Amino acid sequence: MSSNEWQELTLDDIADIIMGQSPSGDTCNNEGKGSPLLNGPTEFGEFYPTAVQFTTDPKKFSQEGDILICVRGSTTGRMNWSNSKYAIGRGLAAFRHKLGLDYQHFLKGIIDLHLNDLLFQATGSTFPNVSSQQLKGLKVNVPNSHSQLRISEILSSFNSKIKNNLATNQTLEEIARTLFKEWFINFNYPNADGNLKHSEFGEIPESWSINGIGEICYIQNGYAFKSKDFQEQGEVGIIKIKNISGNVVDIQNTDFVDASVVSSLDKKFKIESGSLLIAMTGAEVGKIGLVPLTEKNLWLNQRVGMFQEKIAYGNLFMYLLLSTDTYQTAIQNSALGSAQPNISASAIESIRAIIPPAELIEAFGKTVKPMFEKILDNLAENETLKTTRDSLLPKLMSGEIEVNG
Repeated sequence: MSSNEWQELTLDDIADIIMGQSPSGDTCNNEGKGSPLLNGPTEFGEFYPTAVQFTTDPKKFSQEGDILICVRGSTTGRMNWSNSKYAIGRGLAAFRHKLGLDYQHFLKGIIDLHLNDLLFQATGSTFPNVSSQQLKGLKVNVPNSHSQLRISEILSSFNSKIKNNLATNQTLEEIARTLFKEWFINFNYPNADGNLKHSEFGEIPESWSINGIGEICYIQNGYAFKSKDFQEQGEVGIIKIKNISGNVVDIQNTDFVDASVVSSLDKKFKIESGSLLIAMTGAEVGKIGLVPLTEKNLWLNQRVGMFQEKIAYGNLFMYLLLSTDTYQTAIQNSALGSAQPNISASAIESIRAIIPPAELIEAFGKTVKPMFEKILDNLAENETLKTTRDSLLPKLMSGEIEVNG
């Protein structure tokens, strides 16, 4: 493909852009009445959002297959795919290629490539916003429609494999959760004798106890790196709260520091593959995530906690326990501060739960370990796929890689 086949257009030339509009508060509910409503990235997943609110008076809609992008606040630029028809609030915009759904991955690639330009244009120092005019007027170079379709197919193939791995992980995790429920909620564990005792949580097995989850794991706080030390590229990645999403830790889009910054730090702040992390501040407080298998040099930032086992396989037990709605609510209720909720390591460790004997946690861990090994393998493969895809993106979008055929 030669460069003269490309032309400069605006985003408005190739895409329909629908800016969200929030319905009035009295039309919103959590009971499923009306249209599912998306307000921002707290409802985003790895690929698709999950609506937690509904409205009986929707104003603007995304359609299935649209690209959703945050246009207001500190999360401006974060994206997801619309997997259904949603009412969208003013913090979001929906994009759809004018040539149809087959071209959506090309459109996503264009937005990814120019995302920094959009963020640079965002107005407001504390809460950046991207306007409709800025989005529509964004200058982009595009090839002919045939090449756009081929690029879309290439990018789609990467995303399809990533989604397939995530679907496999979801199935494996559901199996582990089913087993967890049988053993630790229904008390149908190996060699159960049926003898129960009364507790504040109801009837529990005689050999079990009620105690803080700190009996199983303790929380290692992160290190307070200085803002002046952060850089855009480097060999030492720093995991922040923003990197925890969908029960997974994003180890690709990290901030960095120079190796000299961590050379004298205690190794307790170093993150290993398979570690379990938790967000301890802000709107994401309580969110947990597993670290994929990686050889990257990763370190823990302040306000992110890392679980350290006191009992063998305690991290797997804790992952399945704390990712339930019951314990996510318990963590959030324990967080202090309304404007900026935060929770301490000791507060997390003090959250009370039904604690099984250590040997039962270990037996459970050995049973589900192969499932989580496969989950971590898939997460590692996804990181490789994302890195390869993102390295190809500028070459595809400049015509450096030919896509005719």
